[in-house]
Amino acid sequence: MTINKVESMAGEIESLSAVVIRFVGDSGDGMQLTGTQFTDTSAMFGNDVATFPNYPAEIRAPQGSLYGVSGFQVHIGSVEISTPGDDLDLLVAMNPAGLKTNVASVKPGHTIIVDIDSFTKKNLQKAEYESNPLEDGSLDNFRLIEVSMTSMTKEALKDLGLDNKSITRSKNMFALGMVYWMYNRDMNYTLNFFEEKFKYKPNIAEANAKVLKAGFYYAETLELIPNAYTIAPSEMPKGTYRIVNGNTATAWGFLAAAEKSGLELFLGSYPITPATDILHELVKHKNFGVKAFQAEDEIAGVTSSIGASFAGDLAITTTSGPGLALKGEAIGLALMTELPLVVVNVQRGGPSTGLPTKTEQSDLLQAIYGRNGESPVIVIAASTPADCFDFAYQAAKLTLEHMTPVILLTDGYIANGSEPWRIKSINDMPEIKHRRIDKASESWHPYDRDTENLARNWAVPGTPGLEHRVGGLEKDKITGNVSYVPDNHEFMTNIRAEKVKRAQNSIPDLKAEYCDEGDLLVIGWGGTYGSLHSAVRKLNAKGYKIGHAHFNYLNPFPKNTEEVLSRFKKIVVCELNKGQLAFVLKGKFGDKNIIQYNKVMGLPFSVTDLVTKFSNLIKED
Repeated sequence: MTINKVESMAGEIESLSAVVIRFVGDSGDGMQLTGTQFTDTSAMFGNDVATFPNYPAEIRAPQGSLYGVSGFQVHIGSVEISTPGDDLDLLVAMNPAGLKTNVASVKPGHTIIVDIDSFTKKNLQKAEYESNPLEDGSLDNFRLIEVSMTSMTKEALKDLGLDNKSITRSKNMFALGMVYWMYNRDMNYTLNFFEEKFKYKPNIAEANAKVLKAGFYYAETLELIPNAYTIAPSEMPKGTYRIVNGNTATAWGFLAAAEKSGLELFLGSYPITPATDILHELVKHKNFGVKAFQAEDEIAGVTSSIGASFAGDLAITTTSGPGLALKGEAIGLALMTELPLVVVNVQRGGPSTGLPTKTEQSDLLQAIYGRNGESPVIVIAASTPADCFDFAYQAAKLTLEHMTPVILLTDGYIANGSEPWRIKSINDMPEIKHRRIDKASESWHPYDRDTENLARNWAVPGTPGLEHRVGGLEKDKITGNVSYVPDNHEFMTNIRAEKVKRAQNSIPDLKAEYCDEGDLLVIGWGGTYGSLHSAVRKLNAKGYKIGHAHFNYLNPFPKNTEEVLSRFKKIVVCELNKGQLAFVLKGKFGDKNIIQYNKVMGLPFSVTDLVTKFSNLIKED
């Protein structure tokens, strides 16, 4: 981080290139709203941003408990921001539990703001403190700012006639006001947000505005904060931007694909963390012809989507880890009937219910192999919150043009995280050609195929002359009737696999960033992109010859995969699992000096840890 000092009427202001801030407290303390408002305000100023919300799994965890802490981390800068950051420049802790579970992430000498009103004997016991950390010297390595946020919030709102619960819930805005002053942020965006959000509750809007201003002006006069900071706008390509999280971007990608293909969009889904927000977003867009069905379970969700696909819609279903397992048989049915279907799996920690609100990449083998029989499907993965839009669009394009199911993998990290997204025109999106037919010809058969993709005809049911059979029994290769003929079964098994393989003709080559050849190739897939990209960039700046190849297409692999792997002395495959992509790569291409670097803690990779690992791998020579 670089710092330049300038003088202003308000005193000394330090200019920073980037800063990492984390807001933490109970799940009812409004940390997600606080972080989101700071993020949106910074984006409006022109900063590049990346965020990482971190939720407790329980809907309402016990107040003050260590496992009930909710957090929101934001990394803003005038430079390229690829991750939410590692170590913190500022921690805002609303209670002892938030402090205890997050203090280890704060850089020595940097700032911690605490609400001292919450540091009661009872709350200290809940957080398993043996002594008060504000008094025992354990925080001497940090710049500690103790603020009676709850008391001052009550003082600011004493004349509004609100109940005590409503008053206390506003204290997060006091913290936000302080942080706005510290980092030279304008309050107007948030003040306008209050007016819009609470336009039917003007007293709540007024309360939040008063507390926000109280925190801002308190920080301005507080001698313990000797200076403020500023972060200049980032230089990004020209265009219109908005902050978007991965789930919203995924939903919009499907909306764009439906518009481009001229088909109506159908979503059959069962709510499951962290995928539910895709359903929530698509429900808002009935004006675009979206039909959203909240099913009673995962099986009903996917089978309703298969029915919609049979009827001629662009059909999708959304889920997370254990839900993908439940959908397995139905995905095999869509494969056998050769109907287009996109299955979105927002991965989370497993097995079973596992860690519902924590990220992981442990469903790759399930996505590639997790069905009975020989049943390959196309598998792709998004890398960042913003490019969830592109890969949702690409998933729809692939399923419609190849007439076979596509599984799109995202994960909790990028689904809930957000970053600036440059808004695109539908006119700039690639063409989508589908195989749907609405009129019969004399020579028509349901399993007539095109020569390029081997995609079969997609007949709209109820059309005279297009009557045909569907079902879970093997199909005759021409008529679609039930067939037990051994040669026919082998033919159909091979043709379905060949269809997936031919998707290689529709996907881009694998590219290695920074170096085309060298000492070390870093391989990743999906949502680990930002951390790996940042680590490799840092090491190349120091003179190392390291490449970074990131897989978005996982079945089939890009055609040139083996050729890219052959250009590097060592290969390290980094995954938030126990080595699933490494397993597949070794099976397809041999060992090739592949090294694994794995993490299964429900957290993303640390850039600092990656830099250490990669530099040590090179030094081992």
